[in-house]
Amino acid sequence: MKHTTNYTDTFIEVAEDCPVSKAQIPPEKGIKTLADFQYEKIIKNPYIFSSDDIIFEWYAIKNDITETEKQEEWEKFFSKGQACLRTSPLAKRYGFGIHHNSGGKVAVFPVESEEYQKFMENSSITKVKAMRSKRK
Repeated sequence: MKHTTNYTDTFIEVAEDCPVSKAQIPPEKGIKTLADFQYEKIIKNPYIFSSDDIIFEWYAIKNDITETEKQEEWEKFFSKGQACLRTSPLAKRYGFGIHHNSGGKVAVFPVESEEYQKFMENSSITKVKAMRSKRK
C-alpha cells in the first residue's frame, strides 16, 4: 500500500503556538536545515512540487540517495506513513501557511499576507492547523 503526505485544496495554517506574528525566513546556520530546504524549494517553485516530492527530496539528501536509487527508495519510503507538511518548521516556527492546490502542489504564504487571509476566508478550501511545537 502506498502512503502519501499530499493534500488537495487544503490550507495548512500556522501552528497555534507559532512564536511569530510576521513570517520570518529561516536563518542560515552554516549547514542546510530542513526549514532552509523547504523554504527555498517551495518559495522558488510555487505550485511545482507536491508535499511527497519535498519530503522525499529531503530524505534523499540526508541519506545520500543517488538518482539511480531514487525510484526504488521512493517506493520503500512511501510504503510506510510519513509526517506531512503539518510538521514543517515553516508552519510551526516561521509563520508560513502552506497551500495545497487541486493538483496537490504546494506554495507558502506569510501569515501577515493578504493571500493568507484569503485562504482563511475561503470556505471551499479545507483548513488544518500545523502541529503544535509543545504539548498543551
